[in-house]
Amino acid sequence: MDIKELARIDFNLLLALQVLLEERSVSKAAQRLNITQPAMSKTLSRLRVTFDDPLFTRSSRSIQPTPRALELAQDLQDILGGIGRLVGGSEFDPKGFAGEFTIALSEYIGATLLPTLVQELHRQAPRLSIRTITRVENQLEHLTSGQLDFTIHIRRGHYGQEFTVEPLGSSPPAILVRDQHPLTQGEITWERLAKYPLINLYISDLDKAEIAQTSETYLRTRDPEQAEFETSHLLTALEVLKNTDYFLRGPEFVTRNRAATDGIVALPLPTGSEYSLDYVMVRHARTANSAVHNWLWQEILTVIKGQSSRIRVPGQSAA
Repeated sequence: MDIKELARIDFNLLLALQVLLEERSVSKAAQRLNITQPAMSKTLSRLRVTFDDPLFTRSSRSIQPTPRALELAQDLQDILGGIGRLVGGSEFDPKGFAGEFTIALSEYIGATLLPTLVQELHRQAPRLSIRTITRVENQLEHLTSGQLDFTIHIRRGHYGQEFTVEPLGSSPPAILVRDQHPLTQGEITWERLAKYPLINLYISDLDKAEIAQTSETYLRTRDPEQAEFETSHLLTALEVLKNTDYFLRGPEFVTRNRAATDGIVALPLPTGSEYSLDYVMVRHARTANSAVHNWLWQEILTVIKGQSSRIRVPGQSAA
């Protein structure tokens, strides 16, 4: 792009040319532009110099565009329309949009939300691409820099004023085990849990989230040489659960994805340690005036509200 050449152009001339093409009359074009007829004639002279062409010739009742003017007309309306959309915005058309958005979320949430969300987005915006990241630290910094568009995570203690934080609902944490696990019989206590190996599933920014800490009783009772399995892949963790006596701490709603959790049950935490995991969706102020970001934000919220039985909203009972 030749910036110097563009800087020489008076873009008002392009608007005048469009009006002349529509009116085919210098006097009528002057009226629409709210200028005098001599001023409009002077503008036409400048247009002829700019494009090195007469552009219009006189006939008995109007002016007729030259082939060069008709050639310019093919692109002129699109150019002016683009400038108008650039300055004033336009109504967003999902079906015509092509682009990629990056969302950070845990695999727990992804397994529940994404099948329905991707299906709905493909129906409404077939050229829109979604990229999800399950392992990214410092998510708020990535929102600020533009590396992330949205993030969905467990609520943390503090957010700056530049962030919009939308509550999504809450889910009780649970003890996930295979359906024939010994823990499915009898009362769940931290002492009993300490006898079984644990799966640690990586969750981004977990240290910043507002969650209850592991019971001191569990930590005190647990054999320090007890086996552990650590992974960052939910499906791997679930397959290990199905075939061993390991247990996994996670949100209850993940078991609503029956295809992924067939053979796995969610048990309540030991008595006296009940709490909820509060989930939020977060965006940065830099996207506030983006029509496509606003549209996608609302679509995600709509899908989540439609799955209220999967993430229990405070005050509601799970279906």
